[in-house]
Amino acid sequence: MATMTETAETNDIHLSTLSNRTEQDRLEQQPEISNEASAIAPLELSFTVSLKVFSAAFCFFNAGVNDGSLGVLVPYILRGYNITTAWLAIPYGIAFFGWLLAAIFGGFVRSTLGTGGYIATGAALQLLAQLLRFWKPPFGLFAATWFFVALGQAFQDTQANTFVAIIKNAHRWLGVIHGCYAVGSLVGPLIAAAIASNIEGQWATFYYVPTGIGAFNLGLTVWAFRDEIIFFKRFYGSSTSQHERPRRSIAAKRELAATLKLKSVWLISLFFFLNLGAGIAAGGWVVEYLHAVRGGSLSQVGYISSAFYGGIALGRFVLAEPTFRFGEKRMLLLYAVLTVALQIVFWRVPNIATDAVMIALIGFLQGPCFVTGVSVASKLLPQELQSSSLGESSTIPATLNS
Repeated sequence: MATMTETAETNDIHLSTLSNRTEQDRLEQQPEISNEASAIAPLELSFTVSLKVFSAAFCFFNAGVNDGSLGVLVPYILRGYNITTAWLAIPYGIAFFGWLLAAIFGGFVRSTLGTGGYIATGAALQLLAQLLRFWKPPFGLFAATWFFVALGQAFQDTQANTFVAIIKNAHRWLGVIHGCYAVGSLVGPLIAAAIASNIEGQWATFYYVPTGIGAFNLGLTVWAFRDEIIFFKRFYGSSTSQHERPRRSIAAKRELAATLKLKSVWLISLFFFLNLGAGIAAGGWVVEYLHAVRGGSLSQVGYISSAFYGGIALGRFVLAEPTFRFGEKRMLLLYAVLTVALQIVFWRVPNIATDAVMIALIGFLQGPCFVTGVSVASKLLPQELQSSSLGESSTIPATLNS
């Protein structure tokens, strides 16, 4: 009887051990999801970190020059290719696939190339797009360049956000790098309007400017993030297992699945979707609206989109700290109410000077919204999934807005 009892107890121990091992294996195969973000010490501003912050800021400046110039160039694009506004659905649709591809495969690319390779690839793709634009290619090829821009911005901007979000006083530095996007969006229309309005039929000449900026951006990202580029690690002697690539692929799939299960990702994506949609509509179409509906000449209204992006730049630099101090939720609600009021004035008062002032004020109030969303997201999302979560939170709404 004693022997049978001891045998039973031994079997129970073996079963318990086996069960524990099975559970342990199961947990090891899944990405850990915890709320340890607050427990991880934020990065201090060393020289290396400062260089990466500068590179991240220039990444956004580069993207801003490209995006901000579109509002000015739309009327010239329509007339240069002899098309209607409906044709612009084609490049926007192509950009959709760029953002979609980044949302699906971004995690795999990041795990394969490293975070540095990820951001450098984004810079290279945007430079490729500009190289295909300045000689005014056929409309089909011009539309195709939007795919490279969308994919490149998705890679570059999401990784820049992720890096800056882990720095000490991240809300301030996020305001700085996103303010640089708005500065680029301010400079881009000014240069585009000056070139397009003074060189008859040569609006595509403007793209020499973002080509040069893009080349510098690529060199800067490679230099600043060289320690995080997997290719450089292999070149300098870091050995990698032949089985590492399949493991990275599996890890990327699991990371994506875990990210899409987070409720916070979808809520933040909805916020970004509404915010980006309002900004793209205001900045991208205000010049064509004032020209076609209000009857303003292109030489006069071509600079007004700069007023919108100038307001965004000022808002991101000035309002980031008050928004953090007085509470993000309270301040964003206040900005939203005031923005709706200003939009009604813009709509109901048919005066170009008034419209210019209103669109600038709208940009000023919209300025801190996206930055605040990234800052809040970095606190809500698990540290282990923060890179993929911030990526999906920004690429999903950008995909839908395309």
